[in-house]
Amino acid sequence: MDVKVVLLDIEGTVCPISFVKDVLFPYALEVLPSTLAIQWNSPAFAPYRDAFPPSHRSSPAALLAHVRDLMSQDLKIPYLKSLQGYLWLTGYESGALRCPLFQDVQPSMSAWHKAGIAIVIYSSGSVPAQKLLFQYTNSEPEPDLRPLISGYFDTVSAGLKTEKASYEKIAGTRGEGVGKWLFFE
Repeated sequence: MDVKVVLLDIEGTVCPISFVKDVLFPYALEVLPSTLAIQWNSPAFAPYRDAFPPSHRSSPAALLAHVRDLMSQDLKIPYLKSLQGYLWLTGYESGALRCPLFQDVQPSMSAWHKAGIAIVIYSSGSVPAQKLLFQYTNSEPEPDLRPLISGYFDTVSAGLKTEKASYEKIAGTRGEGVGKWLFFE
């Protein structure tokens, strides 16, 4: 098989599912109350707050309750995913969060990149959250793997992961027939 593009999922493919479920999600819930208290009216936070339905952004308490409810149901709603990425940024920048890649991920990505094989990410997490995850990894000596990646897709840019049309849309962006793609999920 002459592979031209590798399409990677994140959870369970490049890092343990537990990193998302047991580290990232709890971190977001832990920092959300103080973020709401400090940034509720800030211009930087406004796009994240205003993406929520009006009934849930009437107050910090209403937004917090809604986020907790959505996260307890593990819903993949774009405005929630966007907020989570915003919350994780502080954790990544402070060093509190690092993505624990599986041992074969960085060497495989480097080899594919060196061989001219495009690497594309498709995850239910927002594209900004994906970029953070690949920027702050446990990979040594270079933790930032973003230079190896040529494209990112999420449920907003490509569609739901359970729909064939989503994968067709992603494949259509690269100009390579699907027979040249290798998908790791």
